[in-house]
Amino acid sequence: MQVKLFFILIVAVSMTAARADDPTTRVAAAAPNDATLETAAAERGYRFLTEKAYLSPDFHQSDFDALWEVWPPELRAQAADATVEQRRQMAFERYGLTKRPNDDSGRPLQYVVDDAGNWTMNCFSCHGGTVYGQVVPGAPNNAFGLQTLSEEMRKVKFRRGKRLTRMELGSAVLPLGTTHGTSNAVIFGIALMNYRDKDLNLVLDRQPPPMLHHDLDAPPWWNLHKKDFVYIDGFARLSHRGLMQFMLSRGNGPERFREWESDFKDVLTYVQGLRPPKYQGSIDDKLAQQGHVVFNQTCAECHGTYGDGGEYPNRRIALDDIGTDPIRLLALPTIAKEKYVESWFSDYGRDGSYAESTGYVAPPLDGIWASAPYLHNGSVPTLWHLLHPEQRPKIWRRTATEIDAQRVGLQIEQVDRVPLTQTDWAIRRTYFDTQQVGKSASGHDYPSKLSEAERTAVLEYLKTL
Repeated sequence: MQVKLFFILIVAVSMTAARADDPTTRVAAAAPNDATLETAAAERGYRFLTEKAYLSPDFHQSDFDALWEVWPPELRAQAADATVEQRRQMAFERYGLTKRPNDDSGRPLQYVVDDAGNWTMNCFSCHGGTVYGQVVPGAPNNAFGLQTLSEEMRKVKFRRGKRLTRMELGSAVLPLGTTHGTSNAVIFGIALMNYRDKDLNLVLDRQPPPMLHHDLDAPPWWNLHKKDFVYIDGFARLSHRGLMQFMLSRGNGPERFREWESDFKDVLTYVQGLRPPKYQGSIDDKLAQQGHVVFNQTCAECHGTYGDGGEYPNRRIALDDIGTDPIRLLALPTIAKEKYVESWFSDYGRDGSYAESTGYVAPPLDGIWASAPYLHNGSVPTLWHLLHPEQRPKIWRRTATEIDAQRVGLQIEQVDRVPLTQTDWAIRRTYFDTQQVGKSASGHDYPSKLSEAERTAVLEYLKTL
């Protein structure tokens, strides 16, 4: 896109120059239109996310390339016989990393890698995954293994006598995610914001806040253009400042946030310009139309309508009504939300953020087929299971990258228990146990009122969104 815009500008300049030589022609220089300016801002936003480090480095390329040395014996033996590039690909797969689309450098989408080989995590770690194997910036990274990566990087640095950084230290006391593809992100925010005043100055003489650890599934970024408020409880107004919370490391003082604020105006433009991919499989149009009717009668009140004239209500559903896992709501108490609302992030409360919430916001469903697993904690692997609450698996794990085309979502196996004999934590963390705290797959049982034929039709319709 940059090349295309540059070419257009060169042509425009050349044409203007040619006409200027003609005394009978006077052409005024055309100002860039709004669409051109927005495209340029979005391109800058993507570059800021992938090329500019807003935190201190996590580790060096040489550390990453040494990770295989601390892998379990069988995997380590495979890596020993592999080339450097093959080992890197093995590491990408183990930790849920991807290469950047349309980029031959081999750099990960999820990290900024500078010319010196320093890796620094970016927002795509959680919000840059794959849609059944196809890398899509803005898709939830449902394979990211941050806890496993941090634990194994800690071993590498110990072996090499290198200083530990925030993730290696933090993961020893604060879980980063107990299942690959989920994160403890809300608790990160509570912990970091606790040591800031409203102007984001560091205040270190405070007791640690209460922390109820739990896992969350990252939402897709392609729906943010429809949302006025963000997070599953919908208390924070969507804003460029709100996107900057991840920068709350000790090394970033208030002046850094103000210096980089203009960057994140562009980042917000980029994020709000994203749209979901289109379903690539076959769709039964007649059945989908039947599902459209059922959806509008039973689901649209909360999730909105789609197509020409569609509207999204930004509606919050009371916890007693939705019935899904309550831990996320309990883990972010009003006092923690007040700290955000009163701070620079929400323009000291002037942006419309508010601290009270009693339930979860029903999200937009654009691209819902592409954002498995489902519910706010990622506990439901397919849309079929979402529509069949009584048959949701208790313990499951993903078995393939490709889509389950029949049930629309992840291909899985169900097991009776997580194999405790499995000593490789990277494998154990691929299992999702809905019996654990914060990981319940209960609730959102409204589809139980539909007939089987109606559920089948709705499932077909959801592919079209």
